[in-house]
Amino acid sequence: MKSSATKTIASAALGCFLVPVMAAGARAASDGALLQIMQSELDLSMKKLVAPDDTNPYFLQYTVTDQQEVNIMATLGSITANDVDRSRQLDVDVRVGDYTLDNTHQIRGEGFWGGYERWGGSTQLPLNGDPLATRHAIWLATDEKFKKAVKRLAQVKANVKVKVEEEDLSDDFSREDPSVHAGSWINPTFDTEQLAQRVKKCSRLFRAHPLIYNSNVMLIVRITNRLAINSEGSKIQTGRQWWRIGIHASTIAEDGMELWQYNAFDAHTVDGLPSDDVLAEAANKLISEVLALREAPVVDPYTGPAILMSRASGVFFHEIFGHRIEGHRQKDVEEGQTFAKKVGQEILPPFLTIVDDPSQRMFKDIELNGYYQFDDECVPAQPARIVEDGVLKTFLLSRSPTRGFTKSNGHGRRQPGMNVVARQGNLMVQSSETCSFGELRAKLVKECKEQEKEYGLLFTDISGGFTFTDRWMPQAFKVLPILVYKVYADGRGDELVRGVDIVGTPLTCFSQIISTADDPGVFNGVCGAESGMVPVSAISPSILVRQIEVEKKQKAQDRPPILEAPIASDAQ
Repeated sequence: MKSSATKTIASAALGCFLVPVMAAGARAASDGALLQIMQSELDLSMKKLVAPDDTNPYFLQYTVTDQQEVNIMATLGSITANDVDRSRQLDVDVRVGDYTLDNTHQIRGEGFWGGYERWGGSTQLPLNGDPLATRHAIWLATDEKFKKAVKRLAQVKANVKVKVEEEDLSDDFSREDPSVHAGSWINPTFDTEQLAQRVKKCSRLFRAHPLIYNSNVMLIVRITNRLAINSEGSKIQTGRQWWRIGIHASTIAEDGMELWQYNAFDAHTVDGLPSDDVLAEAANKLISEVLALREAPVVDPYTGPAILMSRASGVFFHEIFGHRIEGHRQKDVEEGQTFAKKVGQEILPPFLTIVDDPSQRMFKDIELNGYYQFDDECVPAQPARIVEDGVLKTFLLSRSPTRGFTKSNGHGRRQPGMNVVARQGNLMVQSSETCSFGELRAKLVKECKEQEKEYGLLFTDISGGFTFTDRWMPQAFKVLPILVYKVYADGRGDELVRGVDIVGTPLTCFSQIISTADDPGVFNGVCGAESGMVPVSAISPSILVRQIEVEKKQKAQDRPPILEAPIASDAQ
């Protein structure tokens, strides 16, 4: 079963020290030593590698991902985790056959992952850059991948002969111009004690709230340097930093429902992180929301008008729209192919345009998590105008062509160890007809009265969700709201409610969008699908839908803790 989900992603005493994120062995890569090794092995493999049946590779790519992670977590003012991890992973992509038909072709009739190989597997390289050990690891990995590719090509050819003719006769691999880019090797230093003190300070705010049963504040630092080289002449070196401070709190209502809230701040450098005052404000707001949810009534299943505020709307579009316009889903015979034959047709209201632009680093003053310079197939990041004025124009494309589209638009992505597929980057929903949020709210009330509904729903925050795209499953989605309000048609004050998930089918839902506000907001997160976890962003204004359906959320049956929390006496 394939589905997609958007997710938001240690010692008591710390000494004062600066962390050099890359050690001396890694610095050699910035001088080109590792690239030279990769190039030498690639040239040798392309020249000498041949199977007993005279099959040889027509394409070969090496990708090295050198990554260091720092994770610092604090709970109630104390450090509970302080971890540093370093890895250097090699991905080898071997293609045998030719651009028209190769070993990556879908083998129809295989249930697991729809007949595609999604798990490529990665090889650990020496962290110190030792030339001989590095060459040895590359040599072994290439040999293994080549043998598997030759075997699979034979299976592909047999499958093509015994199955019915395919609907989509597109090539298996697109021809692209080589890219050459020598970016800087990222090698920052930072004070972990200072960062730990900030995390501890923010987490201590929860000590005054004994009904918050679990809480933590976590700093995630991920420094990634990527080297990629292929047989077509591409040679890429890029570096990326991802900094996140996340604040989490949860409780259990008297009826056993687990309630939680999460807020995160993302940045491309340490200087982009928020101040202590901003963190404290966010933590206190989160505490108020979780405690209010604990007392809020559970809402019954409902269909009727609703507003999804900007960030919530961004997650909504990511889940129910973004995954369905990823290029590989249009040619995979196991997929629902919702939009495969709708290019040139109106699929959204005419006032909506959707662009996915991973080359955009910022939106207003917010750094975008889905930003990158080159995708994982060495194709430059570029804007893809998916929908213009409601009309479907193209798809998110990797180097796997689909009917009518023979070139990549720079959206081939993966986490190390997985095989590339088309993925979202920065999904941007734009509207040519907007109003103020106050006017949008008035339209919601009007719609409630016209439908004779007592209230409409206002979704202010959504944690994520998942969508099913296989044709053997219902073509449905579920989006997971965190904060939901009833907006009463008779003018009563809004009422916070809990315990609902948004459900539906995409085509029906899109037809219900009737208006948008002028308040685009950013959701930064991490998305999981066939090619693993990749950073993404979604930007959207608030939207009003004529009808949305919610169902009851799954609920645990455990009672809240019997004894009072130890921090209760400290809070008094």
